[in-house]
Amino acid sequence: MTKPPLTLYLAAPRGFCAGVDRAIKIVEMALEKWGAPVYVRHEIVHNKYVVDGLRDKGAVFVEELEDCPDDRPVIFSAHGVPKAVPAEAAKREMIYVDATCPLVSKVHIEAARHHDNGLQMIMIGHEGHPETVGTMGQLPEGEVLLVETVEDVATVQVRDPESLAFVTQTTLSVDDTIDIVAALHARFPKIVGPHKEDICYATTNRQEAVKAMAPKCDAMLVVGAPNSSNSKRLVEVGSKAGCAYSQLVQRAPDIDWRALEGIESVGITAGASAPEELITEVIDAFRGRYDVTVELVETAVENVEFKVPRVLRIPA
Repeated sequence: MTKPPLTLYLAAPRGFCAGVDRAIKIVEMALEKWGAPVYVRHEIVHNKYVVDGLRDKGAVFVEELEDCPDDRPVIFSAHGVPKAVPAEAAKREMIYVDATCPLVSKVHIEAARHHDNGLQMIMIGHEGHPETVGTMGQLPEGEVLLVETVEDVATVQVRDPESLAFVTQTTLSVDDTIDIVAALHARFPKIVGPHKEDICYATTNRQEAVKAMAPKCDAMLVVGAPNSSNSKRLVEVGSKAGCAYSQLVQRAPDIDWRALEGIESVGITAGASAPEELITEVIDAFRGRYDVTVELVETAVENVEFKVPRVLRIPA
């Protein structure tokens, strides 16, 4: 039986970013240096396949520092942690390695600098997301107020409208954040913003590739985890950019083939914590059912690399 023809548009850039790459490398190098088990507070990145792979190598994932023994190394996830966490690890004389993405650390430093200058912070982010929790936890209680929507800006209660600054979670939708920033400036004309957008280069680049690809596609699949903020934003960006069917899938078996009946073109991208082998798995699943032509939609070239912490580069 002849397979129906299908054009697969493949977004570039897609998948792993430099911060995720570094975080995974930190866990692998820690296992090489200190042997198993190495404890990791929270999923190192939001991807089950990656986490399971590291668990198989000897990483133990826990939610809180109190779940870790004093005599084994602990790694803090790429999303960042509240200041109290490394302080507690130091107090317990634990070996700890911070895998916080340097672009998240930049937001932490920015928030601390504004606080030192007497400004109260407003954070644009998602409540409960580890990155938001980590950033808000850099400053004392009440010094960082969270807004998630334009509506939240209208009701947020600040100490002094003349002494405010804002930061953003790094994995948000660029377009949605623009509206919230505009609302902040309208309500608080003297609010101080970041010198450069907090939303990271990788989030922005993946969203731009989706915007370029979406109008060509009958459907779009984002390979990523349901708890991955940047992956969920890619699904939303795809819908808003004109792709009628935009869905998140963790692996190839999650593809809803009935929903794709009669389509002629599919866009494929992946969130920043999804490895390339999962994208290949999805493409192979399409090749099994269709006569596939792959076209690359490239909107940027990334060559960013972040160094791992020095403690892992020196012999044990």
